[in-house]
Amino acid sequence: MSYPVGQVAAFAGVTVRTLHHYDEIGLLCPSERSHAGHRRYDDADLDRLQQILFYRELGFPLDEVAALLDDPDADPQEHLRRQHTLLTGRIAKLREMAAAVELAMEARKMGINLTPEEKFEVFGDFDPDAYEEEVQQRWGGTEEYRESQRRAARYTKEDWQRIQAEAEEVTRRFVALMEAGEPAESEAAMDAAEGHREWISRNHYECSHEMHRCLGDMYVDDVRFTENIDKARPGLAVYERAAIRANAARHGA
Repeated sequence: MSYPVGQVAAFAGVTVRTLHHYDEIGLLCPSERSHAGHRRYDDADLDRLQQILFYRELGFPLDEVAALLDDPDADPQEHLRRQHTLLTGRIAKLREMAAAVELAMEARKMGINLTPEEKFEVFGDFDPDAYEEEVQQRWGGTEEYRESQRRAARYTKEDWQRIQAEAEEVTRRFVALMEAGEPAESEAAMDAAEGHREWISRNHYECSHEMHRCLGDMYVDDVRFTENIDKARPGLAVYERAAIRANAARHGA
């Protein structure tokens, strides 16, 4: 059984002009011609057209599609396996993109699309986007990062101001302990560290004592964090790390 070009175009969702072009470049030549010279496509032609359209949808240029399909060593089953792998990967990527778009839609709906002026009003001279690429590389695959992103998408300008005020209070608590000569391993300093951990869990993501200890290490190991924390008082980053470690040990982490 064979089909005219118009019917095949309707089957495949392409134009007659596209099928004519495929014929002209030798990519899909119909197996038959009518007495009047009109193109007629059999089932094998339809199978080849399906393969062409799969590869085209995956972004392959026509010359590469022709090379793949005309490879004498190629197994039709192998074509399907390859396409299935490529399509599965593309589906996963599209799902990630859809999730990102949904997050952006939700953020806009909640009205938290801050202007640059508002960002600096809330965060002072710290730009929360400055290290976003690095953050994604280091923690983008973690549940903690995803949870932080979900929460951030819901926060308003007033929420960020509250969070920043709470962070400043945590810092003042540590500084007061340092100035009073309280050891970092003392009960009061460990309680301050626990307050810091609870602030993270309350506002950003569920921060375990083990995760908190890793953050404390980063405050000292990464000079950028050290310099920023030590603006409140020289040596504060080291003091916070020691208190965080002592508190983690107190909780068995």
